[in-house]
Amino acid sequence: MTDKKKALQAVRAEIDGIDDQIQDLLIQRTEIVEKVREIKEGEPVKIRPAREAEMMYRLTARHHGNFPKRELCRIWREIIVATLSFEGPFSAAVIDRADEPGYWDLARDQYGTFTKMTRHHSGRAVVDAVRRQDAAVGIVPWPSHDDPDPWWRYMVSEGEDTPKVIARLPFIPGANIRGSGLEAAVICPVPQEETGRDRSFLAIETEIQISTRKIEDALNSAGVSAAFVQAWHDPNRPPGWLYLVEAFGFVDPSGRQFPRFIDSIGDAAQRIIHLGGYGTPLGLRDVSGDGDGV
Repeated sequence: MTDKKKALQAVRAEIDGIDDQIQDLLIQRTEIVEKVREIKEGEPVKIRPAREAEMMYRLTARHHGNFPKRELCRIWREIIVATLSFEGPFSAAVIDRADEPGYWDLARDQYGTFTKMTRHHSGRAVVDAVRRQDAAVGIVPWPSHDDPDPWWRYMVSEGEDTPKVIARLPFIPGANIRGSGLEAAVICPVPQEETGRDRSFLAIETEIQISTRKIEDALNSAGVSAAFVQAWHDPNRPPGWLYLVEAFGFVDPSGRQFPRFIDSIGDAAQRIIHLGGYGTPLGLRDVSGDGDGV
């Protein structure tokens, strides 16, 4: 055997040893997660989207070396979803649109290669599937002004089983998704938790039309600003106006901001409901180059 072959064998043996260590750590990690499952026993939905986002923020920030960050995130997404699958039944309801097949790609990339996924022909059907717990999470198109029947209006409810927005996809930039610039929202009946890199959703139900400026001023009085406002009008069902508001930052429904926002909107609002929120997806700067090692 030549010296070159001996050296190659030695390096391959070293790689095998490292692979064994990685596998041993996965086994150890799983044993610790089992303890988490025992603590959360009885909870119908065990997903923690804020915790998942924080893990990605931390791992990309501390990473260094030549192994690409996108692939690092991809590995951890599979680990996270595998953990969810043995904590209890986990599946995804996905919007199925012939003109946009990429929603399936977004769901697969976020929730794993082997997660059970079902197709649904409308956003309302996805919301209903998650509300019935036929699926743990739902993937719907990102809200847009030109949607005549927005899915989010079926979530304007105070019921405990009502889904809320928990994530924005794609979370990892640069994925191989059919449909340029395609984005989706993930819904699930879990409350929003703060990550430090957040946006929040509110729904306002009114009998009369109110201006976007009034909504923006109300947000400002609560110490946050608007990223997006969408209106939907149903002339046949009073109250006839619904507004979806996406705000920069974390708006805690049990904190001071929410009551201030309600007071600023005034008597025009019949209901104001917190519709969840999300830790912002990783940006290109998060996944490019070496980490800073912090």
